[in-house]
Amino acid sequence: MAQDNQLEAWLAQESEVVARIHAGVGAGVATPQMVAGKSGMETMQAMLRGELPYPPIAKTLDFQLLEVDEGRALFQGIPGPAHLNPMGGVHGGWYATLLDSALGCAVHTMMPPGRGYTTAELGVNLVKAINIAKTTRVRAEGKIIHCGRQLATAEARLYGPDGTLYAHATTTCLVFELPK
Repeated sequence: MAQDNQLEAWLAQESEVVARIHAGVGAGVATPQMVAGKSGMETMQAMLRGELPYPPIAKTLDFQLLEVDEGRALFQGIPGPAHLNPMGGVHGGWYATLLDSALGCAVHTMMPPGRGYTTAELGVNLVKAINIAKTTRVRAEGKIIHCGRQLATAEARLYGPDGTLYAHATTTCLVFELPK
């Protein structure tokens, strides 16, 4: 019963965020002019308000950014038939992309204006298969471990509404000045 209540809360939050971003500018990539002078946190918050485009990959892989805080990003995803490997399981690339998004966005929230990052290393551990007939949503929560002038590290967990852990990951990102 608690799992059903948790899933209902997850679905309600997802519905609210999706309605807001779809009412905004839609999918795409923000131009340098759109993000000029904004910190990573300000950029991510503007995206969640629908003021900046959300990444097209979110639609392709059926996942959505739901929340950001300083050093934290939360995504929710829907693994479906389009994400299956030849053996009928959810492809490891789907897990990895969802986790990489949570990790990268956690790092993004820490970037001051004019600074960017890129993933240098991604480590993913899949610990349980996602059964798409039984698991309608999963969440990937990324949290910053360290953010310096040149390197940032973060960790993330992928879990279901009942708390089941499906995967966990870490990243090392290179931090740099964005071109003017």
